[in-house]
Amino acid sequence: MNAKYIRNYLILIIASIISVAIYNIWHIEKQPGNEVSLTAFLERLDNNEIKTVVMQGDTLTGTDNLDQPFTTFSPVAADMIPQLYAKKVMVTVKPDSQSNLSFWQATFPMLLIFSGWMFFMMRQQRSGKNSEFAKSKPMLSSRTGQKETFDDVAGIEEAKEELVEIVQFLKNPGEYTRLGGRIPKGVLLQGPPGTGKTLLAKAIAGEANVPFFNISGSDFVEMFVGVGASRVRDLFRQAKKNAPCIIFIDEIDSVGRHRGAAGSGGGRDEREQTLNALLVEMDGFESGDTVVLVAATNRPDVLDPALLRPGRFDRQVTILPPDVKGRQKILEIYSKDVIMADNVDLAQIARSTPGFTGADLANLINESALLAARHGKNAVDLDDMEEAKDKILMGTARKGLVINEEERRFTAYHEAGHAMLARLLPEADPLHKITIVPRGRAMGVTQQMPLDDRHAYTMRYLTNRITILMGGRAAEELVFKQYTTGASNDLQNATQIAAKMICEWGMGDALGPLAFGGSDGGFLDSGTTQRHYSEKTASIIDEEIKRLVTDCYKYAVNIISKRINFLHKLAEVLLINETIDAEEVEIIVNCPLLNEETQWEL
Repeated sequence: MNAKYIRNYLILIIASIISVAIYNIWHIEKQPGNEVSLTAFLERLDNNEIKTVVMQGDTLTGTDNLDQPFTTFSPVAADMIPQLYAKKVMVTVKPDSQSNLSFWQATFPMLLIFSGWMFFMMRQQRSGKNSEFAKSKPMLSSRTGQKETFDDVAGIEEAKEELVEIVQFLKNPGEYTRLGGRIPKGVLLQGPPGTGKTLLAKAIAGEANVPFFNISGSDFVEMFVGVGASRVRDLFRQAKKNAPCIIFIDEIDSVGRHRGAAGSGGGRDEREQTLNALLVEMDGFESGDTVVLVAATNRPDVLDPALLRPGRFDRQVTILPPDVKGRQKILEIYSKDVIMADNVDLAQIARSTPGFTGADLANLINESALLAARHGKNAVDLDDMEEAKDKILMGTARKGLVINEEERRFTAYHEAGHAMLARLLPEADPLHKITIVPRGRAMGVTQQMPLDDRHAYTMRYLTNRITILMGGRAAEELVFKQYTTGASNDLQNATQIAAKMICEWGMGDALGPLAFGGSDGGFLDSGTTQRHYSEKTASIIDEEIKRLVTDCYKYAVNIISKRINFLHKLAEVLLINETIDAEEVEIIVNCPLLNEETQWEL
C-alpha cells in the first residue's frame, strides 16, 4: 500500500483513540477520597461532625468540621434532608445527570470518528489532482531489466508487421515527421482472450526500449464520481513526462462502452466522465508528443464510436487464434526452457490443437512439464503432452469414480457410434482417440484431429458433423432399444449447428439463401441471435432445424445398422482397453471377420 495511504489511516486511528480517551476523561466521574460507610456517616451526623453535604442521586459528598472530604451512598438520600437540617448542616442538591450522559456516552465516540472520516474524505475530494485517490496507478516498466520483444511473439505475424512502424517511430520520430506526416495516436488490439494482446503491447515497448505504462480499464472506476477522470489526466501527465513511452490500457471496454444507453446515474455517470476525459486527453496529443496509446479488448462491438474514430484509435489490429504454423512456432518458444524427449513432435501437437490460443499452448507446455515431474521422468515425452492436452480439453480423469458394468457398456457403445461414423463418413475430420475414462462431466470422449485449420465449412461437412454427433444416440437405439442422458451435449451441439445452417448460412431448402437474425458480433459470441422475422417464418425455421437433425439421425442409424459388427467389435475393445487410438480403429475396420454375419451376445 502507498506510504501516504498508510499515514492517513494511522492519523485517523490515532485521532479516534485520542477522542475516546478525552471523552472518558471528561465524563468519568472523579471519585473523591475518604469513602465512608453510611453507618459511620450517620454516627458522625449525630455527633454534629458534618459541616456540608452535596446530594446527587444516591451519592452524598461533603466535608466534616475539619474540612476533610468524604463520600457515602444511600438509596434514600432525599429522606435524610430533615435530619440534616436539624443538625444545621449546609445541604446542596444537584440533579442526577447519569441518564443525560448515557446517550452521549454511547454515541459521542462514534460521531467523532465518523466526522473525522467525512472530513478526511471531503478533503481528498477537494484536493482533486493532488489526492491519492485521483492519481493513476499504472505499473511502469523501466528501460532496463528483462523485456519482451517480437522474438517472444509468434503466430500473429500480420499483427506484428502492422506494429513495426510504431516501434520505428518511437525509436526515430523525426524520420516519420520530416515530411509532415503524423504517427497514429492510438492502436486498438482486438481479439479473443489469450491470443497475445498484452504480450504484443509489451513487445512493442521492449523493441522500442521505452517506458511502458500498464493499467487496466477497471482501475479508473472508483466509488467516487470524478476520480476516474482525474486518474486519466494524471496518467497522461505522467506519460508526457516520460516521453517517448507507451500507455497500455487492458480491457478498455470497462470504461469505453457506448454512451447514452438507457438509464443513467451512479456508476454510468462515472464511466461516462472517465471516457470523456480519455477522449479529451487523446485529442490533446500534440504533433511532437511521442506517446502512443495501445489498448486491448475482446469486445470491440461495445466500444463508443467516438473512441474508434480516426485521430484517436487510428489503427485497429485484429488478433485471432494462430494457424497450425503459428501454433508450432508458439510451442517452440514456450518449450525452449523445457527438457523434451525425442519422441515429441511439436508439428504433430500443433496439428492436434486447432483453435488453441497462445495462452492455451503455454498452458499445454506447462501442464505437460508438471505431469512429467509428477511421474518422476527426466524429460517431457509424447504421453505427457497427450495427457496434458486431454486434461485441458476434457478435464482431469476421474479415475476414482466407480461405474457399474451396465453404464460402462452404454458408454462404450455410445462412443463407438461416434467413432464409427467419424471413420466412415467422407469429409469428416480424421479420428484421433476414443476413451471411456470419465473426464470432467463427460463419461467418455471421441476426439477428431483435423488435418488442416478450417476457415470455411461446406454443407456436406456440417451435415456429416451433425450425423457424427447423433451416432452415439443411434448406437444406443440399435443395441439397447432405449436412450440414455449421455447424448445431451451431442443434441445441444447438433441443434446449434443446424440453427446456424438455417438462420445464418442460408443452407435451408424451404427458406433459401436468407439470413434470419445475427449475433452481437463480439469475439465472445454466445451464439444468440436477434429475431427480425415473423411468427410464420419462425415456424418454418423450427421445422427446417427439426428436419435437418432428424434426417442426419436417420442417416446415422442406417450407416451403423449396415456395419453393426464393426460397432460391436469397437465397443468390445473399448470395454477392455478403455482408450484406443486411430491405428487400433483401422485394425478393427480392416478385420475380414467383420464382413461376416457374426452374432454378438449383449
